[in-house]
Amino acid sequence: MSLSEDELSELKCSIQAQISRELPGRIEPSKCEHPPCSTRLHHEALNDIGMGIARRHLCLEVQGGRAFLEHLGMQPRESAGTLSLSLHCRAQRCHSRPAPCACEPDLRVSFVMQLHSGNAASRMADGASLLAIKDPVQMILVRTDSAGDTELVSSHWLEWRSVLASPGSGWNTAIELKGVESESGVSVGVLDLRLQLVPPLEQPLDRDVVKAQLALEQRRKAERERLFLVYAKQWWREYLNIRPSHASRLVKIFAQDECGAVQPVCCMVRPLRAARLLDSPLQAARFVSLLGRARPTTLGYANHSRERWASRLAFLACGKGEVQEHAALLCNLLLGFGLDAYMCLGSKHGGDFYAWVMTRSHSGTTTFWESQTGCRFLHLLSTNTSVSSMTPPTPRHPYHTVGCVFNHSAFYANIQPTVDVSDCLFDLSNSSHWKAMSPEALSAAGAGNGPAPPPLTPPAIDPIVASNELEMQLRVVIAQHRETLSLSTVWDDQLCYLLSPALAAYELERATGLVPGKAEFEDAVRRIVPDGHTFKAFPIHFNHRQAHRVLETALSYPVCNEVVACRGDEVHIAVRVRVFAYPEHTCAVWVMFACTYSSVL
Repeated sequence: MSLSEDELSELKCSIQAQISRELPGRIEPSKCEHPPCSTRLHHEALNDIGMGIARRHLCLEVQGGRAFLEHLGMQPRESAGTLSLSLHCRAQRCHSRPAPCACEPDLRVSFVMQLHSGNAASRMADGASLLAIKDPVQMILVRTDSAGDTELVSSHWLEWRSVLASPGSGWNTAIELKGVESESGVSVGVLDLRLQLVPPLEQPLDRDVVKAQLALEQRRKAERERLFLVYAKQWWREYLNIRPSHASRLVKIFAQDECGAVQPVCCMVRPLRAARLLDSPLQAARFVSLLGRARPTTLGYANHSRERWASRLAFLACGKGEVQEHAALLCNLLLGFGLDAYMCLGSKHGGDFYAWVMTRSHSGTTTFWESQTGCRFLHLLSTNTSVSSMTPPTPRHPYHTVGCVFNHSAFYANIQPTVDVSDCLFDLSNSSHWKAMSPEALSAAGAGNGPAPPPLTPPAIDPIVASNELEMQLRVVIAQHRETLSLSTVWDDQLCYLLSPALAAYELERATGLVPGKAEFEDAVRRIVPDGHTFKAFPIHFNHRQAHRVLETALSYPVCNEVVACRGDEVHIAVRVRVFAYPEHTCAVWVMFACTYSSVL
């Protein structure tokens, strides 16, 4: 039976829509706990994709690594950790499976990324349109040791548009990865790549045209950087003319990333929308506080006044960073939630460099956000004696001085007589208190209009399964520990279950500041503990799920040691675990150790 042209067209659109629905699972493999992207895509599958959609895609296939000389001579089974690769381009991310560290690591990942938006009725992007896409592919290499600690090995920006001039729109190449920070000029290793445009261009672009376009973009970028540097020098001279003591204030105009590239600090901030992964600014602050903390690593003595500002993908791939990286991510998320947020640079009490986030409400209220803990502090002037008695108490913030505040579109330097945070006014529109940079100059320098930032990836664990697994593991290690003390272990499953509301309340308090269900929990415990028995409990929080480390840390607290090693008559032991999953493989783990017993005099 033959089909009419209208029926054939309708069938074709339906096939295209079906493939478009299936494609995101292939271009966003990072959402899976075990991403399927590390297996090579067959050429037949690529042809099917190219024939069934109206949008061009770039398949980047990492075919392995070589010349990782740091691991030369290492046997494959030696416990030296693993290497993993993270890729990002045009708000799409992909991760490789971990590969054992070796001189020739088996790093393999296929990244199918959409190069332009469109639908079945849109026009296929031609070579000229693709040549105008300036977003490179960012590649982050991370090493994870046997203890689970991560280390940034290399960060590389790949210019992919040379594939547009290759016959068949395919290009084989090898890239040399460089180290980071003080080792940014040292070779780390080589990755073999295969790039394929799907569907291929009918006629490849002239190689000289591609080279000329890339060279033109480099010249324009260099000119923008030169003009902003000239403006920044003039602005700084004006700033010093206001008051000579301004030279000692912490006003940072430029920052250095992990590759050693210098750019305006405003380029480090850009609004980030967390889609449905985070529901509120408070939850965003909680998420950022769960990311690990890292300190600069150097060989020998070093002056840490030049701190590293890692790119967002490097920070997220490592899962840890320095204080300025935490603050930048939190500021990005708060901007994404529509708040008037700024990064603040200054110092804490003690004189060390520090960064935090500030938000200003429509009424002019200033709130400080601590990215390391998720705490908030209401800014009150030390001379303000007219605070209403109805104002809720606020904890004292730890910040001592402030030199400048900025976001993706504004930069302000403090020109008030004092840099003491408690005495500063944060009315940024007051030019007698804050000296602003030109928004046009910042925009021309690239602030707020660079490549699309990497999105957050959804949680990769099932919190219920993870809670049960860790709880069972803790039961085993607790029983073993008590056995070494010549103590038997009797578990109280009912008491274990009743500890759940308390753990949920602890996490809710960290995320929102509210403390619900306290009375109900206390009443339930009183009803289950027999008369003449004593109840003891010890809650503790972690951001990892390693049972031995959990128990070792908990036993360092005398109260927990008394609970776990409880002696007496009719001793019953309970342990409850609640895992709360957050984006980027982060989690909040709450553990409560408890016991009931009858004292024996």
